[in-house]
Amino acid sequence: MTAKVIAAELGLPLYTIQMDKLVTKYMGETSLKLRQIFESIGNVLGIYLFDEFDAIGADRSLDTDVGEMRRVLNSFLQFIEQDSSDSIIVAATNNSKMLDQALFRRFDDVLHYSLPSTNEIATLLNYKLSGSPISIRLTDKVIDAANQLSHAEIVRACEDFIKTAILSNKNVDQQTLIRMLSDRMSAYCKEA
Repeated sequence: MTAKVIAAELGLPLYTIQMDKLVTKYMGETSLKLRQIFESIGNVLGIYLFDEFDAIGADRSLDTDVGEMRRVLNSFLQFIEQDSSDSIIVAATNNSKMLDQALFRRFDDVLHYSLPSTNEIATLLNYKLSGSPISIRLTDKVIDAANQLSHAEIVRACEDFIKTAILSNKNVDQQTLIRMLSDRMSAYCKEA
């Protein structure tokens, strides 16, 4: 979401690098693809998002790491050091503790997002639902249902709520939104 906002504010296109398409089983091919990405970064001005970055940015000292991924990370570190473009490179992960410490020195800013406060939840819900054709009254029950969810999860629940209302052609109410928020929460509470 941060990359989308940066792109929108700067009026630049957002390019998302999909890790599942970048990382291959053939030795050297991932680094070659990474080189091509950095050539694009230099040639085409934009915001470049490496999502789920821990796929290539994992700490090189971990025993679970394979040699090829160490080489890929070393290539990434070299490419980012050499980058002199005006493009903005964003790397995102939910597992920042897994990242190699050298990465933190290569990026100008490191942002950490905490869970939203009650006021932030209310503001986010109002913002996401205000542009929709559905109007509901936000109560403490709705806000409580969103407690302990991330900004992204709350946005997804709101989008699901709006889709349900439009596609079902039925009246939806705050109980529907509470259920959708609760569904998002229950995904984190399932036992393994």
